Amino acid sequence: MLTPSSLPAPVLAAALAVAVALPLLGWALLARPEVAAEQARDNLTRGLDPAGAAAARAGGARPGLGSRLVRALTPRSTVPRLNRLANTAGRPAAWPIPRLLAAKVVLAAIAGALGLLVFTAHPGLVTGLLTGAITLVSYVVPELLLYSRGQERRQAIGLELADTLDQMTIAVEAGLGFESAMARAGANGKGPLAEELVRTLQDIAVGQPRRDAYLALADRTGVPDLARFIRAVVQADAYGVSIADVLRTQAQEMRLKRRQRAEEKAMQIPVKVIFPLILCILPVLFIVLLGPAVMDIVAAFSS
Repeated sequence: MLTPSSLPAPVLAAALAVAVALPLLGWALLARPEVAAEQARDNLTRGLDPAGAAAARAGGARPGLGSRLVRALTPRSTVPRLNRLANTAGRPAAWPIPRLLAAKVVLAAIAGALGLLVFTAHPGLVTGLLTGAITLVSYVVPELLLYSRGQERRQAIGLELADTLDQMTIAVEAGLGFESAMARAGANGKGPLAEELVRTLQDIAVGQPRRDAYLALADRTGVPDLARFIRAVVQADAYGVSIADVLRTQAQEMRLKRRQRAEEKAMQIPVKVIFPLILCILPVLFIVLLGPAVMDIVAAFSS
């Protein structure tokens, strides 16, 4: 009969890792939102869906043991950093902050347990360093994914900015106000820039000052060209400059910058092609061209 004392240490370590990781993983996938999120959702849906709001209130409001454990294992600087990354990525609904925190802890726990299992079977300096590196990488994987999504979103906003400013310029010159032009561009667009414009207008509609809403737009996206445009709009609003002139100038500048970036990437292509050419194409070409000659020379000298 097997007893815990008779089992090998690697087996015990694996069993312990599975026992710790599975509850945390289940919590990360199935956990309810926290108290603030529940209260905000109740306030927003009050009077619209009474049955859904009552069900949400009945679901529970106190954070569970898993939430407190994850908060205890997470440094304080992690939550603000994840908030900044989530703002840049557009606050994806599938990646809320509590779930990201839980995923970081779960991935690090699983990687650390498996690394400990390997280290127990094959102890050594290299194995220990590799285990630590894999655990660290597993801990930062959710942040890397969020950062990558934010970078893709920033590039998409940069590409859409020139065309959006052209649409807003046409709308303002046709007689619409700046906010009406923003609303039209947000309604006609489908990318992340249109979503940000709509969110900015919603912030203004709920009472946030226009200057603060515009600056918040620049801070959320982190796109230098958009931040420059927002500063120009804020200055024009403060000093009474014609917004149509500002839009026209900014649209021309954005188109110029987009063309310059395209030319810059085109000039980088020859440099990027050099290394694949030297390492992959030229050796194969030399083998195909000089291989038969070398074989004939070797056969001639050997005979």
